[in-house]
Amino acid sequence: MSHSPLPARLGFLYPGHAAEDDYPLMGSMIEPPAQVTLVHTEFLEDAHTVEALSEMGSIGRLSKGAEALADSGIESVMWTSTSASFVLGLDGIRHQIDTLEKELGVPASTTAMAFARAIKAIDAKRVAIAATYPEEVAQRFRAFLNHFDIEVVHLASRGIITAAEVGLLEKDAVIEFALANVRKEADALLIPDTALHSAAWLEDLEKAIGQPVLTANQASFWEALRLCAKLKPRDGLGHLFKKMPEG
Repeated sequence: MSHSPLPARLGFLYPGHAAEDDYPLMGSMIEPPAQVTLVHTEFLEDAHTVEALSEMGSIGRLSKGAEALADSGIESVMWTSTSASFVLGLDGIRHQIDTLEKELGVPASTTAMAFARAIKAIDAKRVAIAATYPEEVAQRFRAFLNHFDIEVVHLASRGIITAAEVGLLEKDAVIEFALANVRKEADALLIPDTALHSAAWLEDLEKAIGQPVLTANQASFWEALRLCAKLKPRDGLGHLFKKMPEG
């Protein structure tokens, strides 16, 4: 007698409002559908500046968000901001992860760490980056990836200050941005902003550029499933979900 697999119960801490609807959408795109619990965290300023992002990703903000996830039955938790983790450096990211694991008693990660793992999972050695952020913040993402010996062959920054504005970009604009920044010498294109919608367009994005694409919300959802050992090959969510991580 075969038993149906139990659905993954995934927790996401998401700063503000922009593209958070990607998470329940991805939850509905897998079998069995995942139970997605998403909590909006607060911050002082919606701005892609190092100062504002450091406040957004502060331990106080994460702890308050974690309180709202207590007793929710989640099996893993993600801090779903790429920039409000990598701007703090590796030590800052470890502090974020340790805080969430201690408070909630489940495995935790951040979107920045999800990118590092996802790049390795698809065997990409060289990457191009199409960042919606201003240049200063985009350069910090490059520096973060350097820690993992990931070579960045191209970096573009669109210079959008607020997450709210990024969240308004529609499919054609996202594909156009990707096409402008794909590079033949790269193994994959990274689009690192959780404020950007991508879940519904992952297959179209990859078809348009002819390369694997890793987006922030896709990588975060993949990492959440990996953390609770419920990651299986899936169609519809891009090349990343067709590969299985080792170990």
